[in-house]
Amino acid sequence: MKKYWFVVVACLTLGLAPFFPEPHVVGKIRWILGGAKDMAAIDWWDTFQHGLPWLVLIYFIVRDLLAKRRGQSA
Repeated sequence: MKKYWFVVVACLTLGLAPFFPEPHVVGKIRWILGGAKDMAAIDWWDTFQHGLPWLVLIYFIVRDLLAKRRGQSA
């Protein structure tokens, strides 16, 4: 977990901000799942910015799990 600290902090800050009334990325995902009607380019960019820390965290976790499965250490 020590090597993930920066990505976890990014997920909890940029990835969820603003926090109220719901995390921003959650609202964007709901919008996309609802058909992304009237979504402008700035909304897609905003979704990318708030989602990127989560994608990086998922990438690191999958990479480490695959390395462990192969018997290597990451």
